[in-house]
Amino acid sequence: MTPDDFKAWRSAMNLTQTQAAERLGISRGTVENYERGSRREDDRPVIIPLSIALACSALVMGLKPYTASERFDPNSEA
Repeated sequence: MTPDDFKAWRSAMNLTQTQAAERLGISRGTVENYERGSRREDDRPVIIPLSIALACSALVMGLKPYTASERFDPNSEA
């Protein structure tokens, strides 16, 4: 996920930076860094982790957190 992808995701979800941070369980400063593509303090590049990219996709799809009571059946058609 690129910084532009991340910004597009947030825009498509109609989220403020603060709301995006809350939904993803990260700080608003981290959201700012992801959108900028670098750290404000020293301009080092920031890579958006796969876990964040997947969480963004999960939120778009309306997925809920997995619970142990759910059973995964790879053969089901649902």
